Amino acid sequence: MSEPTLTGEVLRYTAFSTDPAGGNPAGVVLDASSLTDEEMLSIAADLGYSESAFLTGPAPDGAGEPGRAFTIRYFSPKAEVPFCGHATVATAVALAERIGEGDLVFETRAGTVPVTVAAEREGGPLRATLTSVEPHVDAIAEADLAEALAALGWPAGDLDPDLPPRIAYGGARHLVVGAATRARLADLSYDFARLEALMHRLELTTVQLVWRESADVFHVRDPFPVGGVVEDPATGAAAAAFGAYARELGLVPEASVLTLHQGVDMGRPGVLTVELRAGDPRVRVSGAGTPIEVESA
Repeated sequence: MSEPTLTGEVLRYTAFSTDPAGGNPAGVVLDASSLTDEEMLSIAADLGYSESAFLTGPAPDGAGEPGRAFTIRYFSPKAEVPFCGHATVATAVALAERIGEGDLVFETRAGTVPVTVAAEREGGPLRATLTSVEPHVDAIAEADLAEALAALGWPAGDLDPDLPPRIAYGGARHLVVGAATRARLADLSYDFARLEALMHRLELTTVQLVWRESADVFHVRDPFPVGGVVEDPATGAAAAAFGAYARELGLVPEASVLTLHQGVDMGRPGVLTVELRAGDPRVRVSGAGTPIEVESA
């Protein structure tokens, strides 16, 4: 039996939902080896999704099983980004549909990211679990936080004191800001240019706004002006960063499974599962993925 051929066709998948109208859509090109940087950026811009993923060749020797290890790059409509969680999930599901379920390895600009893909039940939807690079959490300067809140239009009194602002990294940098109420989170109208300028200066990928519903359930939103979109519907890289943040600040036990709801306020609900394991600093982020059918003209 011949091996499946991975083509340069531009595929469309959504991640963190089994509904094509939910979650976060991504473009996926399973063989982008002949594309230039400019062509990949152009494809991402034409699609208009927050990010698209491009497999540019096999991963370096020793990075994973031959035929299941790939070098991957991610582009927003405006620029290349070092890592994107939802496009990783989308790509992993697209690959699994063609080469079978199991373990994959993606070599990203941020480092090596193992991914496992399996059906939730026999014949059920595919679900991908990525393992982040080693994360870290840093403080944010008071002046930078003040500028972020001014750009967001959030008074300091609207913050949750139990979710102190930090910059968290799980493959990309995200500013985590806690909202005191669900209503505060739902009311998002910010100064696009002002927040974009701050994010470029701090090298942030998104600002992750968080409201805590219960001990292990959170609602999140991610403004993404540096990517050329107002808001990201479901952000796997930020979910990995948030897992590291929650553990670092002692908000959850060292071994935990967290549920993040995102995209609800945009009409594209998605669910991200974040797993923390004792003795392993990395963060696992899981979600379903499904193809988006495009009507032919």
